Amino acid sequence: MGATYLGERPLKLHFIPYPAPGHMIPLCDISTLFASSGHEVTIITTPSNAQILHKSIPPHRRLHLHTVPFPSNEVGLPEGIENLSAVSDLVNAAKVHQATALLRCPIEQFVEHHLPDCIIADFLFPWVDDVANKLNIPRLAFNGFSLFAVCAIDKLQSNNTNSEEYSSFIPNLPHPITLNATPPKILTEFMKPLLETELKSYGLIVNDFAELGGEEYIEHYEQTTGHKALDEKAERGPKSVVGADECMRWLNGKRVKSVVYICFGSMCHFQDKQLYEIASGMEASGHDFIWVVPEKKGKKEEKWLPKGFEERNAEKGMIIKGWAPQVVILGHPAIGAFLTHCGWNSTVEAVSAGVPMITWPVHDEQFYNEKLITEVSGIGVEVGAKEWSILGFGERKHLVPRNSIEKAVRRLMDGGDEALAIRRRTNHYSIMAARAVQEGGSSHTNFKALIHHLKLFRDRKSLHQ
Repeated sequence: MGATYLGERPLKLHFIPYPAPGHMIPLCDISTLFASSGHEVTIITTPSNAQILHKSIPPHRRLHLHTVPFPSNEVGLPEGIENLSAVSDLVNAAKVHQATALLRCPIEQFVEHHLPDCIIADFLFPWVDDVANKLNIPRLAFNGFSLFAVCAIDKLQSNNTNSEEYSSFIPNLPHPITLNATPPKILTEFMKPLLETELKSYGLIVNDFAELGGEEYIEHYEQTTGHKALDEKAERGPKSVVGADECMRWLNGKRVKSVVYICFGSMCHFQDKQLYEIASGMEASGHDFIWVVPEKKGKKEEKWLPKGFEERNAEKGMIIKGWAPQVVILGHPAIGAFLTHCGWNSTVEAVSAGVPMITWPVHDEQFYNEKLITEVSGIGVEVGAKEWSILGFGERKHLVPRNSIEKAVRRLMDGGDEALAIRRRTNHYSIMAARAVQEGGSSHTNFKALIHHLKLFRDRKSLHQ
């Protein structure tokens, strides 16, 4: 009787998102799914990040925010700088990450006084594993990468254990691939202990759906690591500087699949001369566009645009400086392609909307995602980026030239057999994405199974106490 009663009781869950948009958005979307399913959810974050979440998370009586102080003074950051999106250089980015390690003490104190049934934390908080083990609480690791990228990183590291330089060829995957750039060794060394700690968790949640990466990558991951992978997929959208209505009015005047959407996420800041090449390449392509660029202040900084560009393209182009309603834009029938940095959130949103991609990876795991998009799934074309940065800041040695940009845009937007085949495959994956979250779909089934497993773990633990 006791076990039956416990099984009916909602789960109590603590979520700990890493302070960067690409990590916060999907994990908080997943927390909302749990709250909407009747479970008690607490998101543990810091004051400035709580303000961001208050604006983007729909209110729910079972979803709560708990804040702990962000150690700005201890790491040498100004007050209020608590998120990677708020910094624009490697030094301050490192300080934000350093501060996340100092969050352990206040978070551990809160968890000890408000014991949950499970902690779901970003894998970039490796110390959560020790806290969970100390309190005998199951911990689920959240990884914002695709499962394909997780498998590729793991295989690349195991293949290059004794190498001074990492190879760009990754064998022994269901689809052996050659990356367009060699990952920086500092990045792979940073990732290695994090992924090792991730494997100690009760399970791994990825913001993915089985049909995109393929069931074979779930099987590959579980067979090679002995670890359980659970896929999730959720809609999301940050607070935008341009209203959805304004974007819709502009797009409503365009033909179906005639507009290129250009956005490189919140963490990529190209230098002016690279933005100039993008503008020149798009103008040469002759196609309409919506282009999201980091916020620029003052007309003196408009040197990143060719002279007269905005006047010549007043009807053909829309430039948004800052955040944009990306999910809404991608869902409009006028969008025909997405020029993207291959961040995983953006990739999932494009697939869900049925929009093929022009891939331009910059940093982190994006070069792995590019190969999933262009070679494994066949839903995009490459622009030819070959410089793998540690983060999306700073000067780059090599520009992607305007002619490469024009060529990639034309491959998708000018029609032809290749473009039609890519669009057919993209539409197929879009249908699969929609089915994944419906009753009986892969993500929906995984979500229900996860809840069942967590309740069983809780009930067995209670019976033995």
